[in-house]
Amino acid sequence: MTETAISARPATAPAMPRLRLRAAEPWLYLAPALAVVAVWTYVPLLQAFELSFYQWNMLPRSQPQFVGLGNYVNLLTLPDMQRAVVNTILYTAGLLPLSVGIPLVVALMTAGLSGPLRNLYRALIFVPMIVAPIVAAIVWRWLLNEDHGLVNHWIEAMGFEAVGFLRDPQFALWTLVWITGWKLIGFSTLLFAAADAGINPSYVEAARMDGATNWQIVRDIRLPLLSPTILLLTMMTILFGAQWSFVYINALTGGGPLGSTTNVYFVMWEYGFKTMAAGWSTAAGMLVFAVFGLIALACLGIMKRMAFYDE
Repeated sequence: MTETAISARPATAPAMPRLRLRAAEPWLYLAPALAVVAVWTYVPLLQAFELSFYQWNMLPRSQPQFVGLGNYVNLLTLPDMQRAVVNTILYTAGLLPLSVGIPLVVALMTAGLSGPLRNLYRALIFVPMIVAPIVAAIVWRWLLNEDHGLVNHWIEAMGFEAVGFLRDPQFALWTLVWITGWKLIGFSTLLFAAADAGINPSYVEAARMDGATNWQIVRDIRLPLLSPTILLLTMMTILFGAQWSFVYINALTGGGPLGSTTNVYFVMWEYGFKTMAAGWSTAAGMLVFAVFGLIALACLGIMKRMAFYDE
């Protein structure tokens, strides 16, 4: 027995380095991607966090001055930032029906389409998504022009006064919400249509054999099985809705009129590239990062609890 054990030891010794190499092999494959993420995401994030405690106008010869939490205190008391936070909430609330509600209804109502008609409908509804945002902004500026825009021409033809869609503070924000949502409707509709097509048809057939109505099938089968997609698009709208509106704010209103269309992302851009207040801009970015990070964690927790998966 001892001779057998002694003779077996040299044979098992070389296996240990091989096991270690196999354990490290996945990390070797991930190393390039991890390095890119660290260099282009986490290192700039740490540098921005450090810069948020300084005042600096980004001029080469000027030196950053340490102000501690002064940037954060100033931001929380600025009326511009407070209005931007309120507008960000309004953007998000206004986009939810356009990015989730309407696409869900359209996808369910057109689920029975087939053949060329279905492909035509999908192509038409997806066209706004492939239009460049700046091009879409220019087209909508022409359509909504108060003096010679096509939309106001129709409004005046019906006997009403022209509407300042981009000049009136009462309409400007909701106009940008519509333009942003118009771009998202096609994308969300296709996601819902794809998720609906993945539902096992035997569930629907069994429900119809039991005498279920179309509404009962939608309520008890389709909507529960579409809940992961509904929650995903809701989370994306909450986290990125105001960010998606930045291009249209910058191109169409510049945050006006009277600051009615600004949001936290546009305020960050103004502080960083208009007033050259790098400390304020990065401090605002850190606050936005922290708040939306907590919202993302909350949304993920809700998705785990409320999403229903077909297993």
